[in-house]
Amino acid sequence: MTAASSDAILERMMSLHPKVIDLTLDRVWRLLEAVGHPERALPPVIHVAGTNGKGSTIAMLRAGLEGSGQTVHVYTSPHLARFHERIRLAGELIDEQDLTAVLDECLEANGPAPITYFEITTVAALLAFSRVPANWTLLEVGLGGRLDATNVVDQPALTVITPVDLDHQRFLGETLAEIAAEKAGILKPGVPSIVGPQQSSALDVIKRRAEETGSPLLVHGQEWLVWEERERLIFQDDAGLLDLPLPALLGAHQIGNAGMAIGSLRQLRFGEASCENALRGAEWPARLQRLREGRLVVLAEPAELWLDGGHNPAAGQAIANAMRALPPRDLYLICGMLRTKDSAGFLRAFSDQARLVYTVDIKEESATLSAEETRDAAEAAGMTAVATDDVETAIREITQASPHSRILICGSLYLAGDVLRRDARTLPK
Repeated sequence: MTAASSDAILERMMSLHPKVIDLTLDRVWRLLEAVGHPERALPPVIHVAGTNGKGSTIAMLRAGLEGSGQTVHVYTSPHLARFHERIRLAGELIDEQDLTAVLDECLEANGPAPITYFEITTVAALLAFSRVPANWTLLEVGLGGRLDATNVVDQPALTVITPVDLDHQRFLGETLAEIAAEKAGILKPGVPSIVGPQQSSALDVIKRRAEETGSPLLVHGQEWLVWEERERLIFQDDAGLLDLPLPALLGAHQIGNAGMAIGSLRQLRFGEASCENALRGAEWPARLQRLREGRLVVLAEPAELWLDGGHNPAAGQAIANAMRALPPRDLYLICGMLRTKDSAGFLRAFSDQARLVYTVDIKEESATLSAEETRDAAEAAGMTAVATDDVETAIREITQASPHSRILICGSLYLAGDVLRRDARTLPK
């Protein structure tokens, strides 16, 4: 089998439904029935929803579980460089033969009936998981929660709701409360839920939904606390206090994400060693990732080159704070964004520290803002910006002007994926 075979099937799947996003579970239930209800044959499921921090929390959970000798299936989206990253079978990225087989099976079972790309590929992931033994399944919500294609497991072992913020308002609602209601749709009767740091309007909605469903909540700031103290991470809940290393994932926002992972492991009766493994062993590409090898790194030398796929205002603030905490260097941004995002809101977080923003479009993404449109958004955020042809051109101009600068490529996971695909040594494994 070659990579083109799965790519060809995925391309066919894109034509099955005219809408890229169409939130309903009817089509998913129909296909799940057609392929034998794999969602009923999964290892115990931890289901994770939220706006920011889902992927990092899952990465830490996976590291904690695998560090304790457990085998773990993982489903995340979107992918960065290749689709296989979305489906991890018992710890390993799905191989081409297995991916092609489950995609083909789902395509045949679905026939010509309408179904979205995310729905049919989610069913394919569940089908793959149901056929390979593992101890745990980690499912990341794609969009929202209540009507997301992953929300088909009646009795997960645990749910997690990471911080809720404004994003995807076109589909989830204009207010924080409306968005939180969609995220809280993953709560299930009798299933405990770890709830990360929330704004009060979001937390009120989550609590109300928990009362309706009978889902016990373990809420940050109430049932558990986490903080950094003297370059250590301190976690406290009813079971006691843990003194742990700081997360391997960079940024102050990872403290809260670590707390959700640790709270989950504690709820599942894993001990301190698992919690330490979660912090030390987590890897999550394109989230404050310092690039250290590859063609772009050579092009940028001696400047530092960083990559992050965050794309909403809350993520922008977290990334900006992390950049500010590093040893001082002139900061330059190379930014490309989708037109579905709040570009000015994302960039505003950097307005007091970035010397200049080079803007690019995202190649082969139909929803990309043009370089000129992203430049206008940066200027609306109070920044100096220049539209340019591509990432390489921007790197050359930055290093000519400021050889020892810090360059952050940011604004979209799709841009991050394009950067990682440029050199096989940087691809997620």
